[in-house]
Amino acid sequence: MKPIKKSNFNEVIIYTQILDANTILTVDTLTTIRYLQRETLNVIDEFKMGISHTRYGSKVISFSSEGKYFALKELKTSMLYETEGKKLLLRVDRHQGEVSCVAIDPQGRYMFSCGDDGITYGIDINSTKLSFTLPAHKDSVTDIAISEDGKWVATSSYDKNISLYNLAMMTPKAKLKAHSDPIVRVHFLGKERLFSLDNKNSAIIWDINRAKVIARLNAIHDEVTAIAVDNENEFLFLGTKLGYIFVYSLLDYEQISKRYIKLNDTITSLSFDETKKELVVASVNKELLFYDIFNGQERLLQLLKNKEYALLSDSIDKNPLLVYTQAYKTFELLWEKTMQRAKLLLQNCEKEKAITLFDDFIVIASKNKQMQKLISEYAEYDKFLGFIKANKLALAYALVNLHPLYKETKVYISMEAQWEKDLLLAKKYLQDQKFSHKAKEVLAPYKGISEKTVLIQELMQNIGAYKRFKEAIAQRKFKLALEIVKQNPFLKEYPGYKALINYSDSLYMRVQVMLTNDESSEALKILYILLDFEDFKEEAQMAIAEIEAKRKFFTAIKEDNTTLAYTIMDEFSSLKETLEGKKLQAQWESDFEKAQSLALYADIEGARSILANYLTIRAKSMEIATVFSKSHIVQLYKALQESKDQKSVEIGIKNYILYYGLAEQIESFFKDFKEKFPDTKINIKSQKQGFIENWRPSMIVNSILE
Repeated sequence: MKPIKKSNFNEVIIYTQILDANTILTVDTLTTIRYLQRETLNVIDEFKMGISHTRYGSKVISFSSEGKYFALKELKTSMLYETEGKKLLLRVDRHQGEVSCVAIDPQGRYMFSCGDDGITYGIDINSTKLSFTLPAHKDSVTDIAISEDGKWVATSSYDKNISLYNLAMMTPKAKLKAHSDPIVRVHFLGKERLFSLDNKNSAIIWDINRAKVIARLNAIHDEVTAIAVDNENEFLFLGTKLGYIFVYSLLDYEQISKRYIKLNDTITSLSFDETKKELVVASVNKELLFYDIFNGQERLLQLLKNKEYALLSDSIDKNPLLVYTQAYKTFELLWEKTMQRAKLLLQNCEKEKAITLFDDFIVIASKNKQMQKLISEYAEYDKFLGFIKANKLALAYALVNLHPLYKETKVYISMEAQWEKDLLLAKKYLQDQKFSHKAKEVLAPYKGISEKTVLIQELMQNIGAYKRFKEAIAQRKFKLALEIVKQNPFLKEYPGYKALINYSDSLYMRVQVMLTNDESSEALKILYILLDFEDFKEEAQMAIAEIEAKRKFFTAIKEDNTTLAYTIMDEFSSLKETLEGKKLQAQWESDFEKAQSLALYADIEGARSILANYLTIRAKSMEIATVFSKSHIVQLYKALQESKDQKSVEIGIKNYILYYGLAEQIESFFKDFKEKFPDTKINIKSQKQGFIENWRPSMIVNSILE
């Protein structure tokens, strides 16, 4: 595929970002930062940082979404800048070894500095203070990704693990373990998904909420150097060292194309312009190229309009993503309708008319093949109709087994309806010994039909079970009826069972409508019936519990018992979508953020005051603990800066470990402490350790040093 636009530079572009509809930001290997006019690609502004970067794979620079701040790495140091005026806000040189990558979250709240020592520091941009440390890896951090909504952070490492962290609540989520080799890439996708890739090109798509593998991607036979996703989260683009761009569908996770774009040099950067549906590509040949991902759509529309279907394949070969356009979907819909019309004609024995319908499509090899198969399937349809007319049902069913498409015909559906009626009539006769001979007469035409014979034999042998089943349904003892079916699986083939299942399905649909309309009292009556059905039992139990919780929740709101309301809401997250729940959640998030800000200044009293209404809510304990742990770590750093005596700081270290455990924050602080007090006798590994999960409000102290 050819680019629709391109521009050349003196150095290789290693970073691109679409700032707005009119501006593109680029960074080259010498860290020259340029702002380009979107249409002309003329330089609007530029400035140079003078740091050379030759590793195209790692995140050496990162900008906030609006471009106000950027982070930059250089050997053992990472730096945070305010873009306007190139003002240096912070220098991070805490890593034991080189900085591996940097990142800024989309909201511009935090800068992250990742190191070869396995540690990732989180810096609050507003205060330019160390805010927290992400769960450490046992080996070098290789990559970092932040979700578009700023909720999740993921770090990958040579230790073969991915650390997933909830940035909104400041709590670790999970360690994702499924790779057998060091992980080198992570990238968030929409719908709470994460992409990861190891150094053997094994790629995984993760479900973040469940911390489970959704799919493994195939056919990545080259080193991936750049990643991009379209704004609709339909396509995953992977740029490679050999200059290929692979495309995967994020709907079924299959590879759409292994050479969607082919350049002669390594791909160094990929980004997606959602307003123009363009893929922005940079490579080692110092070019910046723009590709319309749906290039050729206008020609496709014209071909469809002129019914020049023979030329469609050529367009699709040039750009396989055209298959996902509305134009091509319209063509496929037309083809499906043509197939359905052809089937109806073939069922009416009008073969020539059916073939004529395909005149416009016959030039397309794949469609021609489907047409030939359809005609071939119906070659014996006349014979099938003849067998039915002659009441030779065994021969008719044998042909259906050879030609499964016949099952879609009205004739076959009518045959099956008659079988159901005959089976039901036979069952009635079998319930009275006097009429059992009539049951044999009714079922005689089905002799020799293997699938029917099995059912008939089971019916004869198990008529007692069927009687018990029918009685249980008549008495509305559905649980008993299903238990009888479990013991006698053959009953599943009979109308009584199907009617029972349809009844449970209809109850389920009714209850969903009632719940949507907030008719909880009526819904409860049906839910208690659904408890008898194994397929719906668990869901019914949850719905009943949720209805009861909802009642308690609104009662708590009415009585101004916010503690109980929060407790219920944390257990039943659907309540967060109610108007009252949204207000409570917004209040909590606002208060939590304020408390986090105060923690940066070790304002214990201020944080306690703001969080006072939440201290008795067990579900909030873990998050509240992170606030006070942050406050106390800030107190310890202040103690060092203010040259507090060694003994006081040692008491603080011991208390911190006792309250919060041996967290990364205290280990990092202890390294700084030992530099100032090398003669300390403290061994933090041997201290009595608590667990942040066991933290309680009673453990809040104004000073960790006492």
